[in-house]
Amino acid sequence: MKNFHWPVLCILGLLSYGCASKKQSEAGSKDSIMTIPVTELKPQKTQLHREYVGNIHAVRNVEIYARVKGYLEEVYVDEGKDVKKGQLLFRINNEEYATQLAKAKANLQSAVAEAKGAELELRRIKLLADKNVISKTEVDVADAKLAAANARIEEARSEKSNAALQLAQTEIRAPFDGVIDRLPHKMGSLITEGTLLTTLSDTKTVFAYFNVSENEYLEYVKSRGKNEHGKAVVQLELADGSFFRHKGTIETMEGAFDEGTGSIAFRARFSNPEKLLKHGSTGTIRLTNTVENAILIPQKAAFEIQDKNFVYVLGKDNKIKTRSFVPHSRLSTFYVVKSGLQSGETIVYEGLQSLRDGATINPKTVSLDTAEVSTEKIAISAR
Repeated sequence: MKNFHWPVLCILGLLSYGCASKKQSEAGSKDSIMTIPVTELKPQKTQLHREYVGNIHAVRNVEIYARVKGYLEEVYVDEGKDVKKGQLLFRINNEEYATQLAKAKANLQSAVAEAKGAELELRRIKLLADKNVISKTEVDVADAKLAAANARIEEARSEKSNAALQLAQTEIRAPFDGVIDRLPHKMGSLITEGTLLTTLSDTKTVFAYFNVSENEYLEYVKSRGKNEHGKAVVQLELADGSFFRHKGTIETMEGAFDEGTGSIAFRARFSNPEKLLKHGSTGTIRLTNTVENAILIPQKAAFEIQDKNFVYVLGKDNKIKTRSFVPHSRLSTFYVVKSGLQSGETIVYEGLQSLRDGATINPKTVSLDTAEVSTEKIAISAR
């Protein structure tokens, strides 16, 4: 009897152990499903910032050349100084030109006197011809002499005007208000006609030129931020990373795309009352476009395989599937989706390293910080 109970007890013990092991296995499988943050994609209004290298030009920038030859007798300005329109900048020695003007005046007076004598002679000959004392031919000769004398007057007047102009050109004045650039020649230097004396820049207002691709040009035309005057507003980032205090406006653009680069040049105008911006400097132009109903996803929710972007999309029964998408722009922490994802879909927010296609997860919904999105700037700039 004892031998009969012992095998039964062993069988019952084995069955109890098997049931307990099965329950533990099922409980362990349930516990192995990871809790993963997910987020629902929602459209929102977003501002995209594109950046371009801009070249700064003064609205007016002219090179001032000498018009006559001579020694530079006076320099009335210094480098980097402000000057007013009509202010005297340089004076070239004018003794030679003053002498030429005096000579031209004397020649003019002589020509006028000669013409006066020829006119009197013509009157005398006409009286004699009327009395048949001399022939009509003498009248024609006297008339021709008067015409030649009048021609010499015009020539003398032209020489006088030229001499006066050359004398005036020994004094070089500012054509407009501006800032003096470098002075390559000092007082006493021998100046020839066409010598560069300095450059004058009017920087109270400056132009910024930058090149935009065809796609970005179309994006700008379709959606752009404007001021109250209907012009697109841009910002200028300086070399030290700070932003210029005055915002600019896009005034115009070229009429055709460059065949070599496929880009078109824009021109923006900036007010520069403090004269911080200088002619020839550079900066970064930030052009802002507003995109309605943009789909944004965090960059940490995406991964790349062979230059393509993927996310995990949450499906039925909490299973995830990989989905490729095409980004429109990349922000510092977000992608703006161009295609591949739709509003209302749910994607895995983070924790991608431990996931695989087709896995089942326990989703935990989180929301995106939309306030941060509106102030982001594009990391891949159009330089």
